[in-house]
Amino acid sequence: MPETTARYATGKRKTAIARVWLSADGDGSITVNGKPVDEYFERATARMVVRQSLEALELNDKFSAVATVSGGGHSAQAEAMRHGIARALIADDPERRGVLKKAGFLTRDDRQKERKKYGQPGARKRFQYSKR
Repeated sequence: MPETTARYATGKRKTAIARVWLSADGDGSITVNGKPVDEYFERATARMVVRQSLEALELNDKFSAVATVSGGGHSAQAEAMRHGIARALIADDPERRGVLKKAGFLTRDDRQKERKKYGQPGARKRFQYSKR
């Protein structure tokens, strides 16, 4: 992967896992699975979510990130990347922890899809009840 001076961190959300390498010799570029972030994430909200950790610290063009993302959907992958970038920023400088913690970027969102139960069409939905 990238050079050894890069900081590594893992971010997770639902079933998406993002492995992020952050290097300080950055030009602000973010690469996801070998593609630029604007090409990989088509929705503008997903691109905005990926950059939130860097924008909170006003470090947009000081770091470049390379990530491999697997599992989940595009939204979960973007949030996993945000989590991974935030963790890598703290590995680089622990002083940044307060700002990122307050913004909520360090907390792993552990909500998962609830399983479908037997005898009903979904996790919570019941079949229609007819009294007569």
